[in-house]
Amino acid sequence: MTVLAKAIAEISWVTKSILILAMALSALPAVGQDTNFGKLALGADRTSGVLTGSTGGSTSLPAIVSNSDLHSVKCLGFGDPKPDHLLILQQDFPNLSVRVNSGGSDTTLVIQGPNGVVRCGDDMGSNKDASITDTNWKAGKYKIWVGTSAPGIQRDYTLTVQP
Repeated sequence: MTVLAKAIAEISWVTKSILILAMALSALPAVGQDTNFGKLALGADRTSGVLTGSTGGSTSLPAIVSNSDLHSVKCLGFGDPKPDHLLILQQDFPNLSVRVNSGGSDTTLVIQGPNGVVRCGDDMGSNKDASITDTNWKAGKYKIWVGTSAPGIQRDYTLTVQP
């Protein structure tokens, strides 16, 4: 075997090893991934946004966060123990609305913000999708869970956040 053929064989073995390692690492869960479906940052440059995800957990959301929120609204629903989304407010917002659109499925919404402040929402009017409209949103990180009224129900949704 020539020196060139040996070098190619050696490179080929190294390349194969790297590819196998890369495939194995891609199958592992992402280290530090703190949400199921992503983050949204709002501030002076961006004051609204949309996220997508799907429901489907069987864990009681009140058991994770709280039975009721800062306005004594009952927290409801079932979801995943890990938050679905992270909302990062880079400044205070005097008013903010968080709305789920799953095409009219019976969804719930639980948000845990800075200092453990909890906001919960269920149906909005005749629509079965959940929403929370509130005042005095302080800058910081907010964990968001989108749940369903019964465990294990999977529904795709969009989550809209706007002043």
